[in-house]
Amino acid sequence: MKKVGEQKKKIRGGAVVVKCLLEESVKKIFGITGGQLITIYDAVYSWGREKGIDTVMFRHEQAAAHAADAWARVTNTPGVCMGTVGPGATHLVPGVGAAWSDNIPVITIVPQVRSREFDKFALQGGLDQVTMFKPITKYQKSVNKIEEIPDAVRKSFREATGGRPGPVLLELDEDALYGEIEEDKISILARNQYRAIKNPAVDRQLIKESLDLLINAKKPLIVSGGGVARAEAWDELQKFAEYLQIPVLTSIMGIGTISNQSKCHMGIGRGPLNLTSDADVILSLGCKFSFVLGLGAEPRWKDSQTLIQVDIDPSMIGRNKPVTLGIVGDCKSFLTQILDEVKKIKKIETSEWLDKLNEAKKQSEITMRKVVSNDSIPMDPLRMAKEVLEFIDEDAILILDGGNITGSAYAQLNLYKDRKPLSTLQAIGMGHLGTSVPYGIGAKLAKPEKQVVSISGDGSFMMNIQDLETAVRLGLKNLIFVVGNNSAWGMIKDIQRSWLGKRYIDTDIPEFDYGKCAEGFGCYGESVSDPNELRSALERAKNSNKPAVIDVKVKY
Repeated sequence: MKKVGEQKKKIRGGAVVVKCLLEESVKKIFGITGGQLITIYDAVYSWGREKGIDTVMFRHEQAAAHAADAWARVTNTPGVCMGTVGPGATHLVPGVGAAWSDNIPVITIVPQVRSREFDKFALQGGLDQVTMFKPITKYQKSVNKIEEIPDAVRKSFREATGGRPGPVLLELDEDALYGEIEEDKISILARNQYRAIKNPAVDRQLIKESLDLLINAKKPLIVSGGGVARAEAWDELQKFAEYLQIPVLTSIMGIGTISNQSKCHMGIGRGPLNLTSDADVILSLGCKFSFVLGLGAEPRWKDSQTLIQVDIDPSMIGRNKPVTLGIVGDCKSFLTQILDEVKKIKKIETSEWLDKLNEAKKQSEITMRKVVSNDSIPMDPLRMAKEVLEFIDEDAILILDGGNITGSAYAQLNLYKDRKPLSTLQAIGMGHLGTSVPYGIGAKLAKPEKQVVSISGDGSFMMNIQDLETAVRLGLKNLIFVVGNNSAWGMIKDIQRSWLGKRYIDTDIPEFDYGKCAEGFGCYGESVSDPNELRSALERAKNSNKPAVIDVKVKY
């Protein structure tokens, strides 16, 4: 019972933010502090850590945004990043842009100077941050009053996770963050009180029409994209594909949604022979038909093909490739329903079409295994990728960062070990470079029990090298960065060589020892040029009990 004259407990806006994030089960906030943000940091220090939330200080906000992106990719829950008003917000843009391009839910929190000071040349003020972030976020919300914070956080999470996921911007006015309110006047709702937890079912007639087209096809094909990964529908996909003996290709975002041990697994992108152009009926699941899949255009695909397209976002239906049957819905709901329906018909035991594809795939793999066994010095990038892919743990998280070097990995990604769902990270949509270190940190914090290994080029690795210090400070272990060092921006240099008569400009990088540099940050570092020595170097890195960088001298 309240005593006469007793003051009700008041909390600041920053504490309200932390309470809302805890209700969303947020465990990490990635970023760099700033004057307007200190009420959030103080709440974490005072009581937030005891309740399971903490901040992770980075050395650059771009890296913090990438780490939040990686957290979201491997946990399938939103990542959270922060940067201070003005320069902190602008530094977040590249990381948020990469997440936007790959439909990754990242909650981006930035403060704003007091509205009365906005256009008065206040320090770091005067920047229209909402407009700046608008092209790279699904939703933007600006808050001026402390009372508005809970509703704004709820809307941000609902938009980030609903439908086709993506990053959002939550801008908090300095008055809202520093303001005080009686704690019992703040209403923080449970997730199921303000957004749907289960995804909608698909119309049964559309399920029957899809199944009818597939079972009557002579050369059916399934293309599995990021929508299957985000819906966690990989078990249903594999069961359905194997029941009907349908080959499955994945996009890069869909890697791991079908085991490479399955007879139905045909790899990434185009697949063996002329799989994509020969298929007569295609089931596209949560797939954009981006450049990874030839934009869905001739000659890799044909407009005459029958296309069943399933996507949670109606704006994706019929985009890039004409559709026969467009279905707006969640991939897990669709696959669960069609799997129930297909079990009513006789299981297909063999498929001449699938057998032919597997034979072509086998021959291609035999050829690739011979190519990648080159013992030359400096090392062939394909050989470097082979050694890493053979070395990594069965459930390792793999990060790919770069241009040509990532192609060397993708060419043999499925030759050695299975790729698990939500365990292959690349900022592919934007073609973004510089994710190695921050993705590694975010993934390792999200899944500390798993090995995290990055394969990158030398140019891309240097872009966020400063946050090796963050990895050391956090005491991260079994986090290994393998840098393919050819002293060049190789992909662009290739163009200058092939198309421009070897007129090289700004594509040569001075010789640099990334292993020695890493040692300066407190990492384990080593340099390797002999392919037969790389495996032992990887073992030393694994056993070093430090973040590790292996500089691999590769040929251009």
